[in-house]
Amino acid sequence: MNDSGESLPGGDADHLPAVSRGRAVAALVALSTGAFCFVTAELLPIGLLTLIARDLDHTESSIGLLVTGYAVVVMVASVPLTRVTRRLPRRALLGGTLAVFVLSTLVSAAATDYTLLLVARLFTALGQAVFWSVAGPTVASLFPPRVRGRVVSQLAIGASLGPVLGVPAGLWLGQQTGWRTPFAVLTGLGVVTGLAMVASLPGRTGGPIGSMRGTAPDARRYALLMVVTTLAVTGTLSAFTYITPYLLRVGGFTPAALGPLLLVNGVAGVIAVFSVSAFVDRRPWLSLTVPLAVTAVAWLALYVFGTVQAAVVVALALAGLGFNALPPASGSRILHVAPGRVDIASAGASSTFNIGIASGSFFGGLLLAGPGVHILPLFAAVLTALALALMLAEPLLFRRDTSRDSSPADGPRTEPAFPARRVDQGGA
Repeated sequence: MNDSGESLPGGDADHLPAVSRGRAVAALVALSTGAFCFVTAELLPIGLLTLIARDLDHTESSIGLLVTGYAVVVMVASVPLTRVTRRLPRRALLGGTLAVFVLSTLVSAAATDYTLLLVARLFTALGQAVFWSVAGPTVASLFPPRVRGRVVSQLAIGASLGPVLGVPAGLWLGQQTGWRTPFAVLTGLGVVTGLAMVASLPGRTGGPIGSMRGTAPDARRYALLMVVTTLAVTGTLSAFTYITPYLLRVGGFTPAALGPLLLVNGVAGVIAVFSVSAFVDRRPWLSLTVPLAVTAVAWLALYVFGTVQAAVVVALALAGLGFNALPPASGSRILHVAPGRVDIASAGASSTFNIGIASGSFFGGLLLAGPGVHILPLFAAVLTALALALMLAEPLLFRRDTSRDSSPADGPRTEPAFPARRVDQGGA
């Protein structure tokens, strides 16, 4: 170790975590649950869109901006907040993000007008900006390097359960008792999750938070990954933000069917996360290209067969299967190609992802107010196809650098010639 508490390359500490496996797994579960809380809070207005619009006397497009504004804050704040807080103990920092979540979500539950609800959600977004930047590198540092890609993908299970359990359950609960109740329930879950997180994460030994580095730094591959992410997320969120009016008006479904339909989409997403975690370390390029292809086909099918209810169900399942595999695959890829510190690269990825969310909900709102809701899946399919084209071109664009990449485009993952530097464990 150096004077700052950072592990030097070549030592045993680079290969062995500083905490027991049981405690590391407990931290993974707690952080995954935290991801569930934030993703559910971010996407909840999608399921409750019509209920909130009617109660607050606002248009559906303006309620969609609750998602857009949230994403913009995460986009703008992720990198600056990660830099400012990088020397804080991770246990206190991540626990603090859940404290912000609890207070702001409680205000959301009590909001009686649109402005207060919007402001409360912007504060929730600030907590998420830090959480997503730090959670992946933190949990990866608790496990040996050979399984870190898998661990980061498993962290995404909680995020995938947000659309599966959180949004459908919130929609059902909102239909029964009002849209504020789901936010109140999330507040209670946030309290429990924050306490579990503080109990399971190790404390501080004095080093900085951001010493983990990419195992095969490549600024161009990282930049391409960010462009692909922006296109794919923009496309999917343009359609998914307004999926409930699409299902009602184009698909001809009843309001009672919305919860089960969103559940189908979410269950497929969880299956995708488990599936991609099995080969994300061995087939990093395929773990990104295959989900993009599935997602593009799904949105195109929804556009073509939007009035055929059976086809709509299948298309929603495929969209969930493809799109939800992208975040864990991207997070694992960042561990390899991050051009500098992994936490800053993760913050950049979080910003990029939320650029896509904000752009998607914004353009989706414009299309909703213009051509109409029926055009949204086609827009999603086109942008996702562009993202797929870029990933297909990656081996050609960077073919001369393949030998330098510890995770080749489509081959077995090999350990780098030098060990990955481990993030300061913060004290066991």
